[in-house]
Amino acid sequence: MKVVVIGGCGHIGSYLVPRLIKAGYEVTNITRGQSRPYVQDRAWDKVEQVILDRGKEKDFAQKVAGMDADIVVDLINFHIEDTKEMVEVLKGTRLSHYLFCSTIWTHGRAEVLSAAPNCLKAPLDDYGLNKYQSELYLKEQYRTNGFPATIIMPGQISGPGWIIINPYGNVNTHVFEKIAKGEKIYLPNFGVETLHHVHAADVAQMFFKAITHRNQALGESFHAVAEDSLTLYGYANVIYEFFGQEPQIDFLSWEKWCDYIGNKEEAETTYYHIARSGHYSIENAKRLIDYQPQYSTRETVEISIQSYIDRGIITKE
Repeated sequence: MKVVVIGGCGHIGSYLVPRLIKAGYEVTNITRGQSRPYVQDRAWDKVEQVILDRGKEKDFAQKVAGMDADIVVDLINFHIEDTKEMVEVLKGTRLSHYLFCSTIWTHGRAEVLSAAPNCLKAPLDDYGLNKYQSELYLKEQYRTNGFPATIIMPGQISGPGWIIINPYGNVNTHVFEKIAKGEKIYLPNFGVETLHHVHAADVAQMFFKAITHRNQALGESFHAVAEDSLTLYGYANVIYEFFGQEPQIDFLSWEKWCDYIGNKEEAETTYYHIARSGHYSIENAKRLIDYQPQYSTRETVEISIQSYIDRGIITKE
């Protein structure tokens, strides 16, 4: 079977594409040609590489449809208009499965934990709203026209080669160096908001399992996350322990914490991560498509921090 992966050189595709090749699929990777896979694998030698830029090619969707694939994995679709266009052009092909990469950001503020993947959602920002509009549209197309869609919502994607969300809920790496040196850090509020990291290999596993369990996956939404999530406080403790340091953690009110950080953009990133503060159920993924996360949240962040050290992004000195 022929699979077209849109954005296959990213963190998810770096694990998904080789897995598909080794399982016997014929894979075409659509890339802008600006990055290389995060994980090297000889399987990439068997992948057809096509240079296309969704943002610049007016007939991008038509070119994808012209590849006449059995399966399309869309990893870099951020706008409802792109989703509608893709659906319309793919209807006239032999397509049997369209997998859309959404996000846990489609969820708004947590009300019930753990959150179900198919529940009603109230996104907090434009990114989440666009993804949610695509989710709703694809669900409608499946119900009314039988369009073969599956929606997968990754958590905070992490792993080697990636810049991960830190215990502050943003991407500044300096906090890891402070912890490595045994310095004191301050968390917002009481540090009980949650983050739900997931190793990119497990996200790729979910896409693969959805492909190989097509009948059960059609029309469904799945959270691609680990079994567990971490509070900011728990996450900070994991990192102190990783570096062999005694935890030095205190707390500040939101306003005082923003002053402590002194960076409006970082504070805004933190806000959107912790305002949702969710824990996301994977029960339907385990039941329907045999999803079994390989990595716990703790293992994922420890692997990611070791990668930071190996790449010289942070130092322990």
